[in-house]
Amino acid sequence: MKPPKRMLATSLLAAVAGISAVPAHASEEHKLLTAQDIKWAPAPPSIPAGAQVAVLYGNPGKDGMFAMRLKMPKGYRIAPHTHPKPEIVTVISGTARLGMGKTADRAKAKVLPAGSFFAMSPGMPHYFLADDETVIQLNSTGPWSLTYVDPKDDPRQNTQ
Repeated sequence: MKPPKRMLATSLLAAVAGISAVPAHASEEHKLLTAQDIKWAPAPPSIPAGAQVAVLYGNPGKDGMFAMRLKMPKGYRIAPHTHPKPEIVTVISGTARLGMGKTADRAKAKVLPAGSFFAMSPGMPHYFLADDETVIQLNSTGPWSLTYVDPKDDPRQNTQ
């Protein structure tokens, strides 16, 4: 007997961002979304304002696999930061720049056009820039979070 379809408890990420997490049930569940099915919402306050997020699968605030997309406007930047879990990222559209290290330097960031891929180990400091409106897909295991190298870069600290 299949478990009843129900939404998982809303994660902190989803609650703060005002989005619903997609249920991730037993392995026999089938998940299918077309581009038109994707629902965008403001991104969580852990990243700078202006980005949008769509959780495609799972719940980034809970243990377990998840897939989410981030849509960032032209000129968007995320200061150097780390994550506690591995990240597997594909650039869906636009042009991104990924830089490694504790100091952001646009000139040293690798240009990643649509179709590019990168994967990072936990704790690896990096920064992100969007040359155009850019959509990335991030796959990982939750709970997802980020820690800024310089706490002053954390947008959650700028609540005025």
